[in-house]
Amino acid sequence: MAEVVRQAAKAAENDSTVLICGETGTGKELVARAIHENSSRAAGPFVAVNCGAVPEPLMESEMFGYEKGAFTGALNRKLGDFEGASGGTLFLDEVGELSLAMQPKLLRALQERQIKRLGGTRQIQLDIRIIAATNRDLRHGFRQDLYYRLNVIRISTPALRDRPEDILVLATHFASIYSRQSGRAVSGISTAAGCILESHGWPGNVRELQNTIEHAVIMGSGDLILPEDLPDLTETDLLDYQGNVAATQRAVLERAYALAGGNHHTASALLGLNSNYVYDLLKKHNMTHLRSRPGRP
Repeated sequence: MAEVVRQAAKAAENDSTVLICGETGTGKELVARAIHENSSRAAGPFVAVNCGAVPEPLMESEMFGYEKGAFTGALNRKLGDFEGASGGTLFLDEVGELSLAMQPKLLRALQERQIKRLGGTRQIQLDIRIIAATNRDLRHGFRQDLYYRLNVIRISTPALRDRPEDILVLATHFASIYSRQSGRAVSGISTAAGCILESHGWPGNVRELQNTIEHAVIMGSGDLILPEDLPDLTETDLLDYQGNVAATQRAVLERAYALAGGNHHTASALLGLNSNYVYDLLKKHNMTHLRSRPGRP
């Protein structure tokens, strides 16, 4: 990981396009944000677009924006992500998921450093830095000219299983973050819990570890994370793992709000968590309806 940090620091010194490659969950967006925040564009926006999450018919308007009347329902002008990132960094996550129809449009924008909104006639100059990320080998099934345009500085993020020395460092870092956010006084990780974390294969990489520590901080009751605070890590299917963690959190929230009669602050107190953090959990799980007496979060 030290090599990734070194490469990110070097990339932050210039404005060249960066391509970050690695498995899902290896922290590609964290690297992109670190580059942005240590660059001359740090005062500008960091706009992240998940190219695999935006439906293909909407991708062009999402990227380039549109003028009023450009299509049915376009009642007002809308700026796209390229303009939204002006003066800063546009992060194209999972860029390998872009359709073959969208790839040449992205290539043209990168080559000409300008775009035109849908329904517009004026070319708009761009002042942005592009950082892209992928979990695929873009040398296959992707436009080669676009690949080479993106692949100026290449940074590879290793899987967590390939850097076991980072597991407890990252776990402690995440414990500090979620302790602060939740209002729980968690000071560290017990030796036994640390051994469990170090022995797990982490198929979901850093993202899985982050979710695991968030779960442990929420479910624990002491100042140290103990083995019993951790979710079951014997499950090898990542989707099942994530589903189990989410199901546990939803069940705990439902029980707390039932006991609190829907009162947000009472439920937060029963959970021993910061009320703002509990509200974030409700939004995460689409459960804000539980707040029948919400007050302020």
